[in-house]
Amino acid sequence: MPTWISRPLLLLLLLLASPARAEVVTTLPTSGGKVVALTFDACEGRGAPALFDPSILAILEAEKVPVTIFVTGLFARRNAADLTRLSRLPFVEVENHSFDHPQHMERLDPAAIRREVEDTDRLVEELTGRRPRFFRFPAGSYDPAALAEVEATGHRVVHWSFASGDPVRSLAPEHLKDWVLSKTRPGNILIFHINGRAPATGVALPAILAELRRRGYGFVRLDEVMK
Repeated sequence: MPTWISRPLLLLLLLLASPARAEVVTTLPTSGGKVVALTFDACEGRGAPALFDPSILAILEAEKVPVTIFVTGLFARRNAADLTRLSRLPFVEVENHSFDHPQHMERLDPAAIRREVEDTDRLVEELTGRRPRFFRFPAGSYDPAALAEVEATGHRVVHWSFASGDPVRSLAPEHLKDWVLSKTRPGNILIFHINGRAPATGVALPAILAELRRRGYGFVRLDEVMK
């Protein structure tokens, strides 16, 4: 891409060259009934090694609850064996959360944005046999140009309906449970973290799942209900 092209002009060119979508999904399709999507971010940035939280993995595998895991490339590479094993479970879906979790992808140039997406795609496909369809911006930070650049790679961008706040290390499990249950509505996309940096989640998750089921909710993977 020539260096003389301004960012507004670049955005216009991207929008003209790609399908007219330009949206960040925060809720499931309305025809899905009383369901929610359980999603987990598996983040790792440069210089910050991270591993799967074994307590959360044990809950998900025991309950066989449909789940979508957004992984960064660095996390996928470090946790390759576990990710490959999980991807073979019929209720687990693995999607793209960038390569090294830059907090502001909107500050990257177009080529760097594409590398963040495409390098992770290749690694996830190598480990799981399936190329990601969905992308989640690190920290939810983007601008129209970054969104258009990601969509031009063929991905839909999926964020969340409300923040659980589970990375806050001082968060009490009971508060996490009460907050999530008070906010959840049909069609919500729930977000938690599975990278060992959300200590309340593994404790609160069984009660959250049990209460949502008691209220009549079902759980779906994103790829089951979204095109």
